[in-house]
Amino acid sequence: MIFKENYKILNLTILISTLLISYYHLNKGFVMSGDSYWYSQAADNLIELDLKIHKYIFNKEQVVPNFFYLFPVFLVVISKLLFGAEWQYAFMIFNLILVLFSLILFSKSLLLLNIKPALISLTIIIIPLSSDLLTWPRYILTDMIFSFLVITLVYTIVKSIAKEKSYYLILISIITLMFLTRPTSIPFIFSIICFVLIKKKKIIYNPKSILLIFFLLIVLMPLVSTLLYQFMENFLINNSKVLILINMVKDGMIIHDRPETWVRSPNTFLEVFYLYFKRLIFFFTPYIKSFSMAHNIINLLQAFIILFSLSIWFFLGDKNNIINKVIFFILLISILTAGFHSFTLIDYDFRYRFPIILPLMIIFPLSLSILIKKLFSKML
Repeated sequence: MIFKENYKILNLTILISTLLISYYHLNKGFVMSGDSYWYSQAADNLIELDLKIHKYIFNKEQVVPNFFYLFPVFLVVISKLLFGAEWQYAFMIFNLILVLFSLILFSKSLLLLNIKPALISLTIIIIPLSSDLLTWPRYILTDMIFSFLVITLVYTIVKSIAKEKSYYLILISIITLMFLTRPTSIPFIFSIICFVLIKKKKIIYNPKSILLIFFLLIVLMPLVSTLLYQFMENFLINNSKVLILINMVKDGMIIHDRPETWVRSPNTFLEVFYLYFKRLIFFFTPYIKSFSMAHNIINLLQAFIILFSLSIWFFLGDKNNIINKVIFFILLISILTAGFHSFTLIDYDFRYRFPIILPLMIIFPLSLSILIKKLFSKML
């Protein structure tokens, strides 16, 4: 367990990091965006229906299918019923509690992989510098809830790899909650299905073959997106929702509301391919001109840590099948999420990238552990 006597420093760093993040957000106060007001109204509708979920779900007056956001709406209902006019503060505090449990699950995942508590503590100290964790927990949105579900998913997968057991019931429960939280759960659910199917095969994982697969995916996904775009343009042009996707491509949009990232309107197959390829790469971009200097510096630091970690793993990693499997899964959810949003929408504030930040940061202590072992082996 994470709270054993031998892990006092780790527990302390988790507590300090959570308190720092919490103090920052509580000092700033909660934020209501346009979507927040929609959740509030949806919660009021559910309360008016006496919490009869089946009536709420099948309410045809709603434009957005109600089941997609049922979980966060239900949490807003609980906040309103228990705390009344102070429900937004209660929701924000709930988000901050999820930050604490996210860091605990982050640490427990690494402990399952026999990573030293000191290396985990070092990472936990760095995590509060994430611009995402300094942004989204105070928003009355699904972001912190969904991010917590993703790290819970990663912990479950790590546990299944380390213990060589299948936790299908837990995975199905997480998938269900993710699906009921927001429609952008699709790439994560697809990642789980792919990984479970691949995991059954007796494959020897190594860094070079894993990265080769992902370099191929970086080329393949824009190609698939381009073919889907041509299909939509030829056969689905009268569908209003599809037309939105088509028009964003015709406008040369890369990142929504960031015109400095856009390209000229594509006309040829290769130009459309280039647009989708650029979107895929820009999903991970750490620098945007219109961000503040502090925001860009923090993003660049985070990107450097992740790239540094991947480089160590690639050049020094061995045939440790357990660690390689974990990194394979983390890269799988990252690249499929990026591919999904490059085809649909990369929001101007990169909020859809938030759920993959903690999983990617798991690679940092893993790579440090590999580096330390290599250095010690050379010294002996």
